[in-house]
Amino acid sequence: MRIDFERRLEPSRLIAFLVPILSVILALVVGGSLLLAAGADPVETYRAMFDGAFGTKYARSEMLVKAIPLMLTGLSVAIAFRMLFWNIGAEGQLVIGAIATAWVPLFLLRESQLPGSVLLVLMGVAAFVGGALWGLVPAVLKAFLRVNEIITTLMMNYIAVLLMDYLYTGPWKDRQGYGFPGTASFKEIISLPRLPEWFSAGRVHLGIVVAVVAALLIWLVLIRTKWGYEVRVIGENPRAARYAGISLARNIVLVMMCSGGLAALAGYGQVAGIAFRLQKGIAVGDGFTAIIIAWLAKLHPLGVLIVAILMAALSVGGDQITITMGLPAAMARVLQGAILFFVLGGEIFVRYRPRIVRTADLAE
Repeated sequence: MRIDFERRLEPSRLIAFLVPILSVILALVVGGSLLLAAGADPVETYRAMFDGAFGTKYARSEMLVKAIPLMLTGLSVAIAFRMLFWNIGAEGQLVIGAIATAWVPLFLLRESQLPGSVLLVLMGVAAFVGGALWGLVPAVLKAFLRVNEIITTLMMNYIAVLLMDYLYTGPWKDRQGYGFPGTASFKEIISLPRLPEWFSAGRVHLGIVVAVVAALLIWLVLIRTKWGYEVRVIGENPRAARYAGISLARNIVLVMMCSGGLAALAGYGQVAGIAFRLQKGIAVGDGFTAIIIAWLAKLHPLGVLIVAILMAALSVGGDQITITMGLPAAMARVLQGAILFFVLGGEIFVRYRPRIVRTADLAE
C-alpha cells in the first residue's frame, strides 16, 4: 500500500481556507514540543509572546513599528516573485534606501530652507530612486545576459551593507559623536511624522500609511491594468507570454525597479522615522524575513500586510520571552521557519488530492 497524489482539477475553496490555518496550528504544536525540550511551558511561553506583542498599548505600537519595514520589503519581494524573478536582495535595497534618505538632509539639502513636507518627499523620492537603480543592476543582467538573479541580488546585499558600514564609520561619521559609529542626527531638521497620540501609536510613523497605500496600489495594478496582466501572465507561463508578444526583458526591468524602490522605502521609514541617522541596526534581516512573508501571503499584496503583522508579533514576542523567561532569542526565528515549512507543505493538499493505492491494485 502506498499514498499517491493526484492533481485537483479545481482546488476547493474550503480546503484552501482551512489548510493554512491547520498548518499554523501544527507549526505551533511543533514549536511547543521544542519549548518542552528546552524546559519551558509552551502555554505560558505563547501567552508571554502574545502579551509581549499585543498585551499593552506600548507593545502593540512597537509591534507595528517592527511591521512597517516587513510590510514594504514583503511587498517588494512579492511583486518580483509574481513574475518569477527571485529577488533575494530586499535587504540590500532597504540599505540603499536608508543611505539615500540620510544623504538628502545631511549633505544634499543641508542648508535648505525648504518646508519640512517637501524635504520629506524629496527624501522618499531619493530612497525610491536609489533602490530602483540598485535593483536595475540584477534586472539588466537577467534580462539581457541571462545571469542568475538569485546570485546577483544575494551578493549585492553584502555590497550595500558594507557600503553603509563604511559610510557611517568613515567619511559620514559624526565627528562630534564621542567616537560612536554613526552619522550626525537630523532629527532637529526633519523627521517622518508619527501617528496622532489619540491612536496611542507611540513610535508608529507615517511609513505604515505608505505601506498600506502601496499594497492597495499594487493590488489594483495587478488586477486592473494591462501591465499587471502582463506580469501575471509571465509569472504563470513565461513561454506563453513570449509567444503572445509580451516583452520579458522590459517587464523584468520595470518590475525589479519597482521592487527595489519598495524595499528602499522600508529603509526610508527606518531612517526618517526611527533612527534619524545612519547607524548599526538599520539592517537586521527584514529583507530576508520578507521572503517568508511573501510566500505565506501567497504573493497577495493585501495578504502581505497581515502576514507582516504576524511576523512582527513573533519577533517582538520573542524578545519578550527572552527578557522574562530567559529563553533564546532564536526561538521566534524557529517558529517563523516552522510556520513557513508547514504552510508551504500544506500547499500540496490544496493542489493535490491524496489517494491510497492498495498492493492488489499495484499488482494489477
